[in-house]
Amino acid sequence: MKLFKHHNNVLPGFGPTLGFTVFYLSVIVLIPLSALVFKTAGLSWGDFISTVTAPRVLASYKVTFGSAMIAAVINSIFGVLVAWVLVRYRFPGRRIADALVDLPFALPTAVAGITLATIYSPNGWVGQFLEPLGIKVAFTPVGITLAMTFIGLPFVVRTVQPVIEEIEVELEEAAVCLGASRWQTMKRVIFPMLLPSILTGFALSFARAVGEYGSIIFIAGNMPMVSEITPLLIITKLEQFDYQGATAIACVMLLTSFLMLLVINLLQKWSRRYAD
Repeated sequence: MKLFKHHNNVLPGFGPTLGFTVFYLSVIVLIPLSALVFKTAGLSWGDFISTVTAPRVLASYKVTFGSAMIAAVINSIFGVLVAWVLVRYRFPGRRIADALVDLPFALPTAVAGITLATIYSPNGWVGQFLEPLGIKVAFTPVGITLAMTFIGLPFVVRTVQPVIEEIEVELEEAAVCLGASRWQTMKRVIFPMLLPSILTGFALSFARAVGEYGSIIFIAGNMPMVSEITPLLIITKLEQFDYQGATAIACVMLLTSFLMLLVINLLQKWSRRYAD
């Protein structure tokens, strides 16, 4: 009984290509991650727990995950609206607007952070109007959420957009002919089709925001217990030569990343099953 089927492929040889794949993944992914875990293993279980549950670390978790959650929710709402407008409407400058969605992908994160901090600082273009109203954006958790929203928007739009393109307009027309209102059509016809892609975009946006660093440090203020994100705390511990403390916190972030990847894969599997 043959375990493998041999096909004529462009790449020659299953063995060499598999060996190169394992080697490449080991050098790029597995070895660095294993080094992180082995470095953390030097801590006792009690030291590890005390390190990752210190008050300053817990405060950074709250800021990072809380802001990422809020940013992902905002992107899930407005990202769907942006995707809907780009797909269903034709207007001057549509191609430019569609290209601007991908700007956070191409723009260096440091440039994005400096730009946001400049615009929303107390004397910035927008901040000077918000300051008299008592609304502070730059150098607060609000600024962190704003930066996370900026870098996470494309994930929702590009995930939902192809699904909207596949929805036939005839389904909406049929719902209207049967007496459904616009709200009922959206709730019972459109939204169930979009839900799997919205959840996937939400998870991608949340995961991206949790690991963001460059665009946040310039607008966060970086005040311990107030506006300090976990990636910055890891950098701070490395600068203090507390390598085991840094790797311990990094392991918590790594575990969170694995869980997010699991969630994303399950959502994508559910989405494919729902589409079928």
